[in-house]
Amino acid sequence: MRARWRTASREELIAELERQQQEIARQQHEIERLRRDQERAGKARNRYRRERDALRKKIERLEDDLDAARRAAHRQAAPFSRGAPKRRPRRPGRRTGLAHGRHAHRPVPPHIDETHAAPLPPACPHCGGPVRLTRQARQYQEDLPRIQPVVRAFTIAIGACTACHRRIQGRHPLQTSDALGAAAAQVGPAAVTIAAVLHKQLGLPLGKISALFRERFGLHVTAGGLVHALHRAARQAGPTYAQLCETVRGSPVVSPDETGWKVGGHSQWLWAAVTPDTTIYAIQPGRGSEEAARLLGPDFAGVLVRDGWVAYRQFDRAVHQTCVAHLLRRCRDLVRDHRDHRFAPAVAALLRRGLRVRDRWHAGALSPHGVAVARGHLFNQLNTLIDHPGPARVAQTCAAHLAIECPAAFTFLLDPTIDATNWRAEQALRPAVVTRKVSGGNRTARGAHTQEVLASVLRTVHQRHLDAGSVFHALLCAPTPVDVLAPSPSAR
Repeated sequence: MRARWRTASREELIAELERQQQEIARQQHEIERLRRDQERAGKARNRYRRERDALRKKIERLEDDLDAARRAAHRQAAPFSRGAPKRRPRRPGRRTGLAHGRHAHRPVPPHIDETHAAPLPPACPHCGGPVRLTRQARQYQEDLPRIQPVVRAFTIAIGACTACHRRIQGRHPLQTSDALGAAAAQVGPAAVTIAAVLHKQLGLPLGKISALFRERFGLHVTAGGLVHALHRAARQAGPTYAQLCETVRGSPVVSPDETGWKVGGHSQWLWAAVTPDTTIYAIQPGRGSEEAARLLGPDFAGVLVRDGWVAYRQFDRAVHQTCVAHLLRRCRDLVRDHRDHRFAPAVAALLRRGLRVRDRWHAGALSPHGVAVARGHLFNQLNTLIDHPGPARVAQTCAAHLAIECPAAFTFLLDPTIDATNWRAEQALRPAVVTRKVSGGNRTARGAHTQEVLASVLRTVHQRHLDAGSVFHALLCAPTPVDVLAPSPSAR
């Protein structure tokens, strides 16, 4: 090649040089075109990446909105008003099969106060012919008597001590107050008990309670008068409420929960802590760890049957049982809303297997050793599922939550007295939810305190199968606030 260029003429060298320069220019043009194409591809790639990230964020936001809307539907809507009506709704009435239940009827009353005869008519109402007696039968009717208010007048002796010269006033056991003068007309303990039950337990507004007292009982009392009476009942029940709080904090098993509340139009939270025979409510400004510690005590060391809310995890001295029903509901939502047919069904099947083990244990078909072995297998299998949730973000989020709750998933297999769900707290909040729907909460902080005190006393009275009338009579007729409920036998 070198020898050929040595023998080439000057014109051939110039022509070859021009050809190479043209080739270099062509390659430079091609390089520039490729560079422009690369820049366009890079810009398109960046645009597609931004669009992908935006769509991913939009999907995550929509998933969060869907979860929030579903939770709101569970909290606010009645079961028959959620969404569109079903095309083929289930027939109302009893279920078929084993769930049909036992047929029953109203039993015959144990005693009879009045007897009335229902004779035959003198002639047949259909044809006018004579009527002949063939047999006699009995029908029973239980009704409410006509209620008239009982008006008591107390002649109160007022004197003075001959030694210290202080004023002394007599008090009858039926009196609910020592007030005289403008406040001498009082509402009796039975009326206050009915008002407390209707308002704090059944959610009836005070205006309607006032109308009921006036129209059915002949007792004229305004809604404002009922408010003052309930405030005084809460003040009298102060020591009882304090004792209930100590009972719950010392109980071996407690189920807490919380729901939204309003005080004076401002958002607050109604907390509930429930044992098998005691319930306390507390209306607090927040939903965090400080409020949970104020409710249960910072050193609570019993068993905590709770949902997955992070505020309950601060109790490191307590034994935790997370609500299995919440986990199953979360799995159902993943299958229904996000089409996760691998991870969620496997977790749900594992949790249901744990519930079946519990049922067999309670029925005596499984020994404690067998339960312990089954619990270990369930725990290991749940950990294996958590380690491999799949590529879906919602499944990974659920797995992250389960990784935190896994140590508390099968605590109910350690002790038969531990519930698998926080149903006790959920049921304790239902009357409060009814009251919230009717009244929206409380107008003042004093009303909120009255709400938490009286609701706690009434719920505990219901759990212990006591008579609310007797309890409130003892509260209201005591000269000073007293504790009228004996300590719970389940407290430590």
